[in-house]
Amino acid sequence: MNICDFEAVIFDLDGTLLDSMGMWGQIDVEYLGSFGIECPPDLQKRIEHLRWTETAELFQKEFGIQKTVQEIGDDWLRMARAKYLSEVPAKPGAAEFLAFLKENGIPCGIASSNHRDLIRDALEAHGLYSCFSAVTTCEDVSAAKPAPDVYLFTAKKLQASPGNCLVFEDIPAGILAGKRAGMKVIAVHDAYSAGVEAEKRRLADGFVRDYRELIPGRIRDSFCIS
Repeated sequence: MNICDFEAVIFDLDGTLLDSMGMWGQIDVEYLGSFGIECPPDLQKRIEHLRWTETAELFQKEFGIQKTVQEIGDDWLRMARAKYLSEVPAKPGAAEFLAFLKENGIPCGIASSNHRDLIRDALEAHGLYSCFSAVTTCEDVSAAKPAPDVYLFTAKKLQASPGNCLVFEDIPAGILAGKRAGMKVIAVHDAYSAGVEAEKRRLADGFVRDYRELIPGRIRDSFCIS
């Protein structure tokens, strides 16, 4: 099966289209540090699959942050927006691959745990926002990844059957969400999740380091999806 056989392609954002997972770890360190709290080394792993509001609630309860969920979220928005606009690169070949999909009439969607406003700002910073016909966050559905809800809802927006959708993800919870939605999933290399690369390869239907690998005639002549 090749890319052009799919009705739609759906991407996670952080660690998948943008090299931004390290940025979020830095924000956690800086934010907790502003309250005199040392960031636990396992925090990113524990929150990577949580929704935006769930993460803010965890910060309230676990670290005793005396702010509302809205206020914590607003703080993160300010911190993350500045970094997205000036520090975070797109994944290798992402722009070229999205252009290839557009040229071939394949609609694309975003299914992310991130905040909707940040998704827009981050993609616009790289000139990619217009590539997407649908943007869904885990706040839009009843259950976050690894539940399949966010991917099923995005497929519905794109008017595509789940079995004919291709997903790109960077962490095991996201890969499981796509698989549970009945979709094919390609795992994307990311330094943040390098320690679980073997698990990612086992769960997914393929693995990619550079999106240009998926464009015929570029790095490879063909890319096989099992």
